[in-house]
Amino acid sequence: MKTYKAYCFDLDGTVYRGKEGIPSAITFIHGLQETGIEPYYVTNNSSKTREQLQDALRAIGVDAPLQHIYSSALVTAKYISLNFAGQKVAMMGSDGIRTALFNEGIELVDTDPDVFVMGIDRTLDYMALAKATIAVQNGATFIATNQDIKFPTEYGFLPGNGAFARLVGEVADVEPTYIGKPSPAMLEVIAAEHGFTKDEMVMIGDNYDTDIMCGINFGCDTIHVNTGVTPTKIVQDKELQPTYCMEALV
Repeated sequence: MKTYKAYCFDLDGTVYRGKEGIPSAITFIHGLQETGIEPYYVTNNSSKTREQLQDALRAIGVDAPLQHIYSSALVTAKYISLNFAGQKVAMMGSDGIRTALFNEGIELVDTDPDVFVMGIDRTLDYMALAKATIAVQNGATFIATNQDIKFPTEYGFLPGNGAFARLVGEVADVEPTYIGKPSPAMLEVIAAEHGFTKDEMVMIGDNYDTDIMCGINFGCDTIHVNTGVTPTKIVQDKELQPTYCMEALV
């Protein structure tokens, strides 16, 4: 394997499962840090702030600088600020997306939004989903932080934001704009903010449809690890192959 300047790690299923770290990934990250290479962390999880993600990594023994942590919430807020400045925005989600929108100076409304943004909310109920479908039916631009149908935890797979976004989209008959992986947006932001070229970067992940396709769509090398969503045997049947396919990183 060649040496890269920017190792971009997915989190859920690649670095940890729920609150449990994946030993091979942690060992690999520590090895990079010992050589002076500080990895980047690229997650579709929009529920946590950068600080909360930093704490989650620290809890499994990984120290990560805040400016090396990128979430779909962070990039979604940047996208809305750039493309919908001055428009009324409503949201469903948790601390991650709420804080990211606030940091971009976006004020939230409860009724008649021009834009409805959807991130995962583990406390949502039927009326929250109903309110989302009505806003989208009434013409609000529908933006979802990511399209992950499921994510791995120490208990098994749980529903991801994509499952709920698909539900709202099906009812409202509108396809949302997805910002997270497999969109290359987060890798584009890392490259722009830190001055990397595509050949200096590699995307590492367990989910072929999000992580690996994000790297392929961006145009950088990719490493699939068999520690989460997509089994190696399924990846090997795909038309577009990752650069490397590994059982684990070490």
